[in-house]
Amino acid sequence: MNERPHLLVVATGMRLFREYILRSIAPQYRIHMFLHAEPTWETEYIENWTVLDSTLDADALVAAANELNDKEAIDGVLCWDEARILQTARIAEALGLPGGDVAMVNRCRDKHLTRTALAEHGIPQPKSILVATVDEALAVAGDLGYPVILKPRALAASLGVVKVNSPEELGANWAFAHDTTVPEAPHYDVNVLVEEFADGYEISIDAAIYQGQVTPFCLARKEIGYPPYAEEIGHVVDAADPLLADDQLLQVLVDAHKAIAFTDGVTHTELMITADGPKLIEINARIGGDLIPYLGLQATGVDPGLAAAAVACGRQPLLLPDRTMVGGVRFFYVDEDDTVLDSVGFDSDGLPGTIDQLVPLMEVGATTSPPPAGTLWGRIAYATTVATTVDDCRAGLDAAEKALRWSGHPKEPTP
Repeated sequence: MNERPHLLVVATGMRLFREYILRSIAPQYRIHMFLHAEPTWETEYIENWTVLDSTLDADALVAAANELNDKEAIDGVLCWDEARILQTARIAEALGLPGGDVAMVNRCRDKHLTRTALAEHGIPQPKSILVATVDEALAVAGDLGYPVILKPRALAASLGVVKVNSPEELGANWAFAHDTTVPEAPHYDVNVLVEEFADGYEISIDAAIYQGQVTPFCLARKEIGYPPYAEEIGHVVDAADPLLADDQLLQVLVDAHKAIAFTDGVTHTELMITADGPKLIEINARIGGDLIPYLGLQATGVDPGLAAAAVACGRQPLLLPDRTMVGGVRFFYVDEDDTVLDSVGFDSDGLPGTIDQLVPLMEVGATTSPPPAGTLWGRIAYATTVATTVDDCRAGLDAAEKALRWSGHPKEPTP
């Protein structure tokens, strides 16, 4: 009898950003994957798969999971794609598995519900009001006092988030917050939050939650660019970050999970460290993106994929660091809107030994823009570094940025 747990994984995401998770999980779990197309690179890591017309259709996913479970019991179900975490919770609910609390996951997915639950339990956070129109937004901003943050209710990765300093700036940026979307995002009739501006620096914490016990395993400091937009241009994970020993911060993290009644799974929590202490920005019911957990793996040795798989199967995760390093990532963009790439790559000669990866993200001929038009999807390349100090980590990222070579030309206007 095979003793490896049978794990159902819903979708994969982009290979460059998620393969490391499957690589970690595969030796210890028998993975069955639900996909919308035949697998390619994934076949190295998965035991079997089911191709569905859509991995966004919760009813179809539940039906397929029940059929699979009838043939061989599923021990856990896992997803790290924001657009599919609610559907995955539906599967876990149908099979009676950990994470099968749809309302719990929705309190993360719907940022207004997150704010409401946190407010009811007195968790420190920016004041936040849901609005439907620009006039409502102007009225709320006037009450809160400028600057304020406009934030879409349903997105992630800082998409559609913008800081505005006046009524004029709010009016000019309303459409950016209101209309920015992705094809798989849920739709709400009232979909913009006007929030009090929290001044400070932003961090994220990935944590494993097992039967209500919250254990952080990766803390990253964000690098934000392209103001007033909140484009995440990089992250740094320091295994020895002093914030890991900040009792106030860790208590806020635990209390926030209690407030939203999150009992089992992995979360990616974003907080602003202000002069008044940490303030909750949002909680996502999935492992972090932007290679943050990968950086944590390189910096600490704690494997995020194994942690996520363990709690999905109702097992206590082993979160034992075996090193004290620093990992960093930085993303790169073109300079002008509607640039057609003629070339993109890195000159690796003379780069420091701290360089871990140098990765072009776009093909020659692609058209791209910097933020805000190219928010998130405008990235043309990234670099990661692993070093013994934060300074050496950042110096490696600086060197990679200088080594980036790209050229392009303006896109021809449409006749």
